[in-house]
Amino acid sequence: MRVLWGLALVVSVGACVDRSQSPTTPAALNIGSNQTIFVATSRKEISDGQFGADRAGKLSLLEFTVSVPPSHTPGELEYGYGNPDPQKEFVIADRHEFGSVAEFDSRVRDALRNLAPENRDVTIFIHGYNSTQAETAFRAAQLAHDLKQPGLKFIYSWPSQGKALGYVYDNDSMLFARDGLEQLIRNLNTIGARHVNLVAHSLGSTLLMETLRQLDIQQPGSAAQLVSGVILVSPDLDIEVFHAQMDRLKKVPNPFVIFVSKKDKMLNISSMLRGKGRVRLGNIDNVDKIGDLPVEIVDTTAFSDDAASSHFVAATSPALIALLSRPGAINRTFYSEDVSLESFVRGQIISGQGSAVHVVLEPGQDGAN
Repeated sequence: MRVLWGLALVVSVGACVDRSQSPTTPAALNIGSNQTIFVATSRKEISDGQFGADRAGKLSLLEFTVSVPPSHTPGELEYGYGNPDPQKEFVIADRHEFGSVAEFDSRVRDALRNLAPENRDVTIFIHGYNSTQAETAFRAAQLAHDLKQPGLKFIYSWPSQGKALGYVYDNDSMLFARDGLEQLIRNLNTIGARHVNLVAHSLGSTLLMETLRQLDIQQPGSAAQLVSGVILVSPDLDIEVFHAQMDRLKKVPNPFVIFVSKKDKMLNISSMLRGKGRVRLGNIDNVDKIGDLPVEIVDTTAFSDDAASSHFVAATSPALIALLSRPGAINRTFYSEDVSLESFVRGQIISGQGSAVHVVLEPGQDGAN
């Protein structure tokens, strides 16, 4: 009964607005602060630059300028749909579709050259279930803005149905999208990026792991050669499947960070749908289950009540964003030679058995100097 109630709630929330249309609003270029988001998508184009839920046989490559509204506060994401208000909502202020991979590569090279050498990094954000392409771009822009993320920002937009009851379709689409993500990762390693980092949310974490596994099956060790760092946020992923994926990697990208929460409502529903005891990686109840793996588990449960979404605490908790956005925190997370999270968090690290590091974050105890 609780599972059905939870699903009904998701459906009622998702049905409140028409999420299919996010028009380009050029006037927003002079209203909010702008974030450039590069897009690689395995969705099929439907009309007027919009990409829907159907699957495409090849990648489309785009560049969005997302306007962050002047009224924005950290942790909030005000979606702009059919008739958006740039003063109050995220909107796409400009979009360009590249005619070829060569044109896309040239634009990305130029963008990298315009950055200081130490910032010539790229981060690919991979969305989860029930996401449209525009929503994914808005989320990437919000994360980049709130966390003061350096480097270039990319999204890999796989063909989610963008519907609350589209979970089964989305699961198949996620598997369909593996080759496209591999293509993007390989391409970005050839055009001057210093590091290629991957950040995945929810079901997108399964897509990320399947792609890393695919890379290593073709050439052992290539996943860690092509990917510098990984962050999984609220991964909707079976723990045993995760073990099997990690075991296939000759070398694991370092760092490898997993954000979890025991109060994740969506993952609690996902767990119940799979039967008794089938805890998902993102709401893991005993970190010793993955204690032998070279990962860093960050427990954000204490920030859940502050977050707009219990399924994306790292993006929607103002208190946690304040911690993660401290100067240099993102760079140290990805590039510290020590245990990366120890470089900006003190007094909360619990050593697990084996290789894993377990970090329990608490509001007001960020260890700032």
